[in-house]
Amino acid sequence: MIRHLLPLWLAAASAAACAAAPPLNILTEDDPPLSFVRDGRPAGLVVEVVREIQRRVGNHDPILVVPWARAYRQAQQEPNTALFNTNRIAERERLFKWVGPVTVTQGSFFVRRDSKLTLDSLDGAKRLGQVLVVRDWYLQLALTAHGFANLKPIATPSQMVSMLMRGRADVIASENTTLPTQLRQLGYRPTDVRPAYTFIHTYGYIAFSPQTSDEVVRAWQRALDGMKRDGGFAAIYRRWLPGEPVPELRAAPPKSG
Repeated sequence: MIRHLLPLWLAAASAAACAAAPPLNILTEDDPPLSFVRDGRPAGLVVEVVREIQRRVGNHDPILVVPWARAYRQAQQEPNTALFNTNRIAERERLFKWVGPVTVTQGSFFVRRDSKLTLDSLDGAKRLGQVLVVRDWYLQLALTAHGFANLKPIATPSQMVSMLMRGRADVIASENTTLPTQLRQLGYRPTDVRPAYTFIHTYGYIAFSPQTSDEVVRAWQRALDGMKRDGGFAAIYRRWLPGEPVPELRAAPPKSG
């Protein structure tokens, strides 16, 4: 009997912890299909996951879609702030408290389908004239840590993809989960580009500012774990990204170097 009551007790404890906590600033960016605005409201895969976590822990704070660079700074500096989808890499490990994983991604250099460019290593990419990357994305941080001096930061993913397709750039750094949708939104097909070289595999998380209460972070993680055990998480993930691997219950923290 006690064993059956334990999940109910944990859910009640999580809700109580969140109810007693200060309001959260819950931030995301325009990065479809993970997060975007539809009919004036936030939508997307990770938005749905976060809303279900909120329901389970009893949190009712709004989700705001804002520019990534601004949200990224705010999540590091202001207490009680959550930011998603934030890819967890070694260079970010100490900047946030983490709940996840909520996505699994591959970061690659992409070129137009008709490009003659071939790459077989990071060193080859370092010798290119420039590589476009979204400002303050994990891909910029990871490539900078690998010694890239030819990165050109761009404000938004859609602007970066548009520059590639209009011939204003030859190479971009992007990821498999979001690039196909971004291409469709701009009137292109996912097959209009191809990956030239895949250089990183990583997981996306909900990142909480360091000043956020550990109790709140633990409550959100318990709720997410519960979604994965009961199938709710997989149902959301497969609806938005059919055919892509669903993140497992937990992932090991990234290692530097």
